[in-house]
Amino acid sequence: MIGKLKGMIDSYGEDYVILDVHGVGYQVHCPSRILQTLPRPGEAAVLAIETLVREDMIRLYGFSQDGEREWFRLLMTVQGVGAKVALAILGILKAGEIANAIALGDKATISRAPGVGKRVAERILAELKDKAPGFASVDADTIAVSQTVAENVAARPVAEAVSALTNLGYGQPQASAAVARAMKSAGEDATTETLIRLGLKELAG
Repeated sequence: MIGKLKGMIDSYGEDYVILDVHGVGYQVHCPSRILQTLPRPGEAAVLAIETLVREDMIRLYGFSQDGEREWFRLLMTVQGVGAKVALAILGILKAGEIANAIALGDKATISRAPGVGKRVAERILAELKDKAPGFASVDADTIAVSQTVAENVAARPVAEAVSALTNLGYGQPQASAAVARAMKSAGEDATTETLIRLGLKELAG
C-alpha cells in the first residue's frame, strides 16, 4: 500500500499528475484545487497517497496534506459518495472548511461542489456531523447554534435570528457565530429581535 510519494513532476493530465519517482511514473489523481498548487514539470513535489484497489484497477489519489486524505476517506464512507464526488468536494474546500461546514450544518457550502446535490449534501451532514467538530476551527457554541437551526429544534428565536441575518446577505457560518455570541451576552431566553440586534453588532464589529 502506497502512503506517500516524493518525486519530480513529469506532466499533467485533466485530473491527474504524473509523478516521476526514481524513473517510475505514477499517475496520481488529485482534487483540482491541489493540482493548481503543484509546481511546474521538472520540479519536486510530495503527495500523501490513498490507494484504491478494485477488481479491474488500482488507482492512486494524491493530497497535499494527510488531513485532506483523511477527509477523502471519511467522505467515501457516506452512502452515495464515491471517489469522484469526494475529489470534487476537496477540489473546492480545504479540510478545515469541510469540517466547519459539516459542524455548522452548512449544506450550501457542501453543495457548491460539482455533482453534489441537495440529498447528497444532506447525507454528508447527517452521517459525518459527529466526526466533524473535532476537526473544525469554529467554537462549540457556534456549532450548537447551527445544529439547533439545522435540526429545527424548538428554539425559534435562534432560528429566526440566524435566518434574518442570512437574508441580509451574511453566510450561514458568520450568522451562526454572531448569534452564538449574542446568546452569550443576552442569555438563552433572549427574543428574536434582541438576538438580531446584538448579532448585527457582532458582525459590524
